[in-house]
Amino acid sequence: MTVAVMMTKAEKALIEGFASVQGQLPRDKAMRARAMADFQEVGLPHRRVEAWKYTDLKALLKDIAPPAAGQTDVVVDIKALEATLEPWSALNPVRLVFVDGQFAAALSSDAAGVSFSSLATAVEQAETQVHHGDIASEAVVALNRALASDGAVIDVPAGARIERPLLIVHAASGENPLLVSLRHRIKVGEGAAVTIIETDASPNGARGQANTLISLEVGPRAQVQHVQVNATHADRAGILTNAVTLDAECGYRLFQVTAHAPLVRNQSFITFAGENSAIDVSGLMIGEGKEHCDTTLVIDHAVPNCESRELFKAVLDDQARAVFQGKVIVRPDAQKTDGKQMANALMLSPDTEFNAKPELEIYADDVVCGHGATIAELDPHMMFYLRSRGIPVPEARALLIESFVGETFEKIEHEGLREAISEVALAALAKVARKERV
Repeated sequence: MTVAVMMTKAEKALIEGFASVQGQLPRDKAMRARAMADFQEVGLPHRRVEAWKYTDLKALLKDIAPPAAGQTDVVVDIKALEATLEPWSALNPVRLVFVDGQFAAALSSDAAGVSFSSLATAVEQAETQVHHGDIASEAVVALNRALASDGAVIDVPAGARIERPLLIVHAASGENPLLVSLRHRIKVGEGAAVTIIETDASPNGARGQANTLISLEVGPRAQVQHVQVNATHADRAGILTNAVTLDAECGYRLFQVTAHAPLVRNQSFITFAGENSAIDVSGLMIGEGKEHCDTTLVIDHAVPNCESRELFKAVLDDQARAVFQGKVIVRPDAQKTDGKQMANALMLSPDTEFNAKPELEIYADDVVCGHGATIAELDPHMMFYLRSRGIPVPEARALLIESFVGETFEKIEHEGLREAISEVALAALAKVARKERV
């Protein structure tokens, strides 16, 4: 007996949108059709899918904007764009800008020291594939495979020490609501070192949805600092997927800042494929109103002698909701694994919600692994102490909140990068911390 699956309005819009732009997307049409067929078979993830229990896209996504494929004559004022990127200017980054899902060469700079091409060009030249097989079963990844209009294809040569950070900018013209699907493929060669920053920058606002996937391969003895920022007050739902593979004796540090977005799901799948490597994944979630932010991590210790650290903090106000899911898998042969994770939430309103789901899946016996989660309110004794010293309530609250999140910034080793991230994060926190209370 076959049971018909009822599709929601959003799911129908995704299927119809793909049909309308299929002919305008870069090559590999057969792969895209298969990907859309995979999506149609399962639909949007919902609460009965364990990994999506707290972020039910089938219920949360009511309307879907048209896909951003074949957009032409898109205009973004370069001065307005540079103003939104001001916190990063002191780092003198190499800037790679994508506007409404298309690479904007006029707004970008030369990618000195690395090999760069846009995904649309690379696919047309048959230089790379546009899928990452390890997580092809994910419905949102299947959607990305079907609808990706562009992205960055970056190769960092072996032994290269790239001094200037690579700043990948996801910009929106703000003219119309759009579904933007980008796919970045980055390879870091043996012994290389690079800093990669991804940020949204929408001078005129952004509406619709975004579905971004980053496939990152880190070679032996390479070092990668990776920063992802979504804090632009955009009225756009976003899904971000990181698929990271680490070779032997390398280091990977990921820092995420998410603030003031209606619906965000940041999911990272990180696999240790070589021994004696280490990762540090940390970040900050800031929510107010009815905003929803989900951070989901799957750390796969597939080989011995590797270390993973995870630390995420959430600051929530009004009726905001945050989710932290952190799974650490230790395979049978992955002896001497060292894995720790922690999630902390600061609740500024009794109506906020924080769902923490740490998981350890261990199949080896010589390991050191642990996890924890805490939920707290502002300490009234500390508030009284600061008020008794003549500090007004808004400033006192801001000081305590900044103290709570400060530990995450210590994870960033590069001083200039730490200052830039702190500026972005504290600006996002200021709106919540200094809000007038009844």
